[in-house]
This record gives sequence, C-alpha cells and structure tokens, in this order.
Amino acid sequence: YIYFFSSKKNKETFMKNPIKYIRQPKPKPAVPLKIAIVGPPKSGKTTVAKKFASVYGLLRLSMGDAIRLVLNNQPESELALRIKWHLHKGLTVPDELAIQALDVALMNHVCNTTGAVIDGYPVTRKQVNLLESARIIPVKIFELEMDAKEVFRRALLDKESGNRPPYPEHDSSQILAIKNSCYKQHIDAIRTYYKKEHQNWCVIDAFQSKWWIWNKVLQEVQVAVKEIQIYLERIREGKAAGIADLCITPEELQDRLGEFGQYCPVSLAEKGELVDCSVTSSLQFAAEFRGHYYKMASQEELDKFLSRPEVYVPPLAPHPLPPPDTLPKKLTAAEVKALFPVTAEMQGYCPVTYLDGKQRYEALVPGNIEYAAKYQDKVYIFESEEKLLKFMRLPEKYRNLKLPRKLPPVKEPILLTALPLAGYLEQAIATSLVKALNEVGCLKPKFPFLSVKKTALLFVACHLK
Repeated sequence: YIYFFSSKKNKETFMKNPIKYIRQPKPKPAVPLKIAIVGPPKSGKTTVAKKFASVYGLLRLSMGDAIRLVLNNQPESELALRIKWHLHKGLTVPDELAIQALDVALMNHVCNTTGAVIDGYPVTRKQVNLLESARIIPVKIFELEMDAKEVFRRALLDKESGNRPPYPEHDSSQILAIKNSCYKQHIDAIRTYYKKEHQNWCVIDAFQSKWWIWNKVLQEVQVAVKEIQIYLERIREGKAAGIADLCITPEELQDRLGEFGQYCPVSLAEKGELVDCSVTSSLQFAAEFRGHYYKMASQEELDKFLSRPEVYVPPLAPHPLPPPDTLPKKLTAAEVKALFPVTAEMQGYCPVTYLDGKQRYEALVPGNIEYAAKYQDKVYIFESEEKLLKFMRLPEKYRNLKLPRKLPPVKEPILLTALPLAGYLEQAIATSLVKALNEVGCLKPKFPFLSVKKTALLFVACHLK
C-alpha cells in the first residue's frame, strides 16, 4: 500500500513504527455538514463562516455568493436570465429566485463531501418556508445574539480601522438601524419555528470574544456530527439509534411512527403504563429501529431501548398498545360541559386520591372539572394534574371503583348576609378592620377638643371609608 502524509516529520514518524499507525480503528464515516449562521449586522456571522471555510473546507455561501455563482457559472440558464432581468431593472432578486440559486450552489461537490455554511440566511419567515419547500434544512442554525448599542459601537470601530475596501460600503448608522430593525422584527418567528419543528436552533452570546464564539459554535457542531455518525453506524448494523439531532419534521415523525404511536414502549412493556410522550415535540428521547420511530419517557427508558430494542417491539413485546378508541383521552372543561347529560363517575370524586388513600372516608376528595379524562365512554374528574396523569398511565387500575355508603355532606354555598353578625364581620370586613386598628395603634392620633376615644373612632371610620 502507498500512504500519503501531510509533512516530512509525519512520514519519518511513520517509517519508524508503521504497524502502530496502520492498526488503528477506521475513521467514522464522513458527514457532509450544512449549518447556517444568523444575527444582527456586525455580530460576526461572516467571521465565523469564513473560519469554518478555512479550517474545515466547508463552502461559505451568502445569498450574494449563491447568486454570483449562478451568474458566473451558468450565465445562459433560465434562472440566470431571470435574475439578470431583475438586476438590470435595479430591483432586488426575489426570494423565490434566490432560493433556487442557493439550491444550485449547494449541488457543488464541496457541499456534498465536506458541507456548506450559509452566512446570514434566512432572515424572514417567508424565506424559511421557501427553504423548507426546497428541503434545505441546516443541521444547526446559530443565532449570534447582540443588542443595537453594540452594533453601532462595532460599526464605529470598523470605520476607524484602516483596512477598509476601496469602494464605498453601505454601513452608515441609518442603514445599520434599518437592517437591525428588520432583523429584530422577524427573528422571533424564525426562532420559534425552528425550535418547534427541528430543534436545531442554538443561541450564542455575540458579546464574547471571537475565539470564545468560535469554540462554542465548533463544540455544538462536533456534537451534532458525532450524533449523526453514531446514528449512521448503528442503523447500518441493524441496531436502534437516537434521532435527537437529525432535524426530523413533525410530519415525517407522524408518517414513520411505530406500532406504539407516541406512547413509550419501554414503560408499557416493563410497568404496563401508558406514558403519552406527545405532550412534548422534542425528540431528545426518540429512537429509530427497523425504519420506524419510537418515543421514550426519559433517558433511562431510551438507554434500555437502545440496548435491546427487539424486546420492546412486536413480536416480542409483552403488551400491545390498546386500540385508539380505548385509550384514555384528556378533556377540557368545555368538552366536559358539552357531554351533558353524561355525569362523571364516582359522583365527581377523584378516583386516584380515593384508591391511593386506601379507600378511606378521608380520601373522598371532589375532583376539579379542569382535570378530566374520558375512558371507555366514561368521564372521570381528578383533584390535580398529577392525579390526572396517574390515571392516564394506569386507567384500568382506577376504573371500576365503588363509593362507600357514607359520603361527605354536600358543600353548598351560604349567603354572606345569612351569617350571624360575628360571622358576617369575620368573613366580610375582618382584614380591613385589623388594618384600621393597627394604623390607630401605630399613629396614636388626637384631634383638638375631642377625646382620645372619639378621635380613634373617627380615624377608624375614615380609614374604613
């Protein structure tokens, strides 16, 4: 075999002990990386992007780069001609054409081998939708966070520096203010979308030094690459693999869900519990096995599933998921009222509190209509959210409970005016009266020509008024 080295020193080191360097594990599969960096003007987006391009060989692509690449390399193509038509009229290139140009630029062989870093894009919600339709989803999007004051400070420093280009730049304070305002206007919607749909958004503090920012971004990228490499290796070997950092859309997740839907197969197999994982859109505890996705309740369940997935899925799974129409379903207060004249089971008492309290008289606690569930066409009302979740996990355990003959008396509201005088004062004005008497004691007022008693009574009367 012939081996190539990066330097003469490495070649000589290899010559001394070649077996040591030949007998090492194979490198993990190369993963072409696609990341994006967004932020306000002067936040350091281009600095980080150029660093990635120089150190790791990624292709740096701003939207201008992508358009120039199409105009220079494919000047006679229909896309280039449409872009030129807008430019010759002095117009900006529409987002639809810009995304097409970016798509063409991403076909470059560098993007397919090492990857690309998209500099300063997307900046509007429309651009996000166009990227999605073109299936351009970065593995990580880094937001360099910085306030307007720092933007203008850095702009002044740049103007004072000597290494400015020979042509005039669009970096006046007015233009920077407009750019920053437009960025701030759209960034919240973009951040919310990517956090919800792909969980690939990462906020970086741009106030830090450029070395700190570079190390932070690099660290996040390395974690993402490692996760992808582990995923590829495990799937190739026919094992289960985590899918936390793979930018899987909710639609794709829904299409490829396994036999258990969004219920945890490990909890169902080991404890017989129906743990619904759809309450969170995060895929932190999700895994792929045999082409299907499964969601787990926690890291402990995920580790068990990854080590022995075949035990928790059919045909070896001990408990199949019940049919959808027999699963417990949470109800809102409006939905409970809409079911009238259907009444709650156990006369509205919380079944979980009653059974967990060993079916004692003291454990008969009325449920709250805000925490309700429907199971096998019956409505159950619970004391708290915690008790509701307990029922959702083990509905069969709390289903057929019988109330004792002796029940607590029905609590009916009593009119305030129906109370005796002492009770009325206690329930109605006790707090105000205590405050008034406390003020009298602290201030000790005395009106001229009036006794202390009359002064105190007048003060209390005014205070209460």
